[in-house]
Amino acid sequence: MTDEPTDDARTDGSGTGIVPPDGETPTWSERKSRRAGLPRLTYEYFERSRREDQDLRQQSTYVERDVLAFPTWPHELIRNLALTSFFVGLILFLSATMPPHIGNPANPGSTPAIILPDWYLYWSFGLLKLNDLNPALALLNGQKLMADRTFGVLANVVVVSAIAVVPFLNKGNARRPVEQPFWAAIGMGGVTFALTISLLSVKNLLPMNVHLLFDLTFLVPLVVGCITYAVLKTMREGYMYDLNRRYYRMRPPK
Repeated sequence: MTDEPTDDARTDGSGTGIVPPDGETPTWSERKSRRAGLPRLTYEYFERSRREDQDLRQQSTYVERDVLAFPTWPHELIRNLALTSFFVGLILFLSATMPPHIGNPANPGSTPAIILPDWYLYWSFGLLKLNDLNPALALLNGQKLMADRTFGVLANVVVVSAIAVVPFLNKGNARRPVEQPFWAAIGMGGVTFALTISLLSVKNLLPMNVHLLFDLTFLVPLVVGCITYAVLKTMREGYMYDLNRRYYRMRPPK
């Protein structure tokens, strides 16, 4: 490969031609607003990266970036085996030195006062305790449309269905939360809701007012989602996500 451009530029077979340089040049007012502080440093960094990218595209005979990687054997396989062996050994060491405590056998003749599932199912157990949200209709003389148990099972179906639908709604290729603040806020709100609904499932064990805990179960995720969205939207100017995305576009080798 030479530094002088030639007429027959080489590709890897999947390209369609010379990649044109980016023509998105900030206006004078945008440059003026980034004269000091972190926005200026960020702007200068990515502007220099953009100029170097354009120079490399003009000087190189390659119009697309080669895919460089390590071979599976021995590099990747040996590394993965080393990491797997380390964690397996760590688990075996902990299980040998700190075996789990085995309590007394269950008494089939008496029911425990508090029945709880495994910790990773607390969120589902909390959805079964949303009896206050089960509406009572006046047309049925104040009776509920469905039993509280059925309402809790339906709440589990709705939450699991919402989680399953999210990947089909968000089809973007963003790699960082700041590039899609809305979906990042949805994710943070969902994680917070999983924690708060888990606390609601063990409300009998918490020294807290039950009604206040029920209200915070739905208010805290909303507040966390709004704060996440506001913070990420504020970071977009200093982050310069438009110029940052250019850095990850195809860059020809020197």
